[in-house]
Amino acid sequence: MALLTFAGCKENVPAEEVKGVAGMENLQKAAFAGGCFWGVQDLFDLQKGVVKSFAGYSGGHTKNPVYKDVCTGTTGHAEAVEVYYDPKLINYKQLLDIFFRLHDPTTMNRQGPDVGSQYRSVIFYHNETQKKEALDFIADQEKKKVFSEKIVTEVVPAKEFYKAEEYHQKYFKKSGQSGCHVLRTGL
Repeated sequence: MALLTFAGCKENVPAEEVKGVAGMENLQKAAFAGGCFWGVQDLFDLQKGVVKSFAGYSGGHTKNPVYKDVCTGTTGHAEAVEVYYDPKLINYKQLLDIFFRLHDPTTMNRQGPDVGSQYRSVIFYHNETQKKEALDFIADQEKKKVFSEKIVTEVVPAKEFYKAEEYHQKYFKKSGQSGCHVLRTGL
């Protein structure tokens, strides 16, 4: 299996996952968890500069998890979205802004009706620059008191990302249903 490495990223992705996407070698990777991955992926996909995304599982201890396992809350994984973006069109800070506008970063292990550690708020950083930008962004939000409660979003090193089952990929686009997340106006 051929693998591609992306700028600023320590992880590889199977080349067949990005076939036909010109310029993938110039993309950067980010990963976020903010509740149900269907809505998170849907809103990131709408952003100019986001070239590809995958719904999946990350942050846990179970190897090769599947949805029914992650739903138990015992795998340690969160429903996450891996985003491949063109830094000439959208930067990491802009992705952070979108992430904090598409979910409630002040609720522990919950987003709306979805409850459990698999729905926690997490930024999975791929390098020290992403870590610093994420921590600075959160500190700025706290200083400005953007949210009435304390931000509980975890900022942790990216671990293995396990792509979710195919029926989860681009779920709302495939099903014709509307998303479960709402992108609030700017912070």
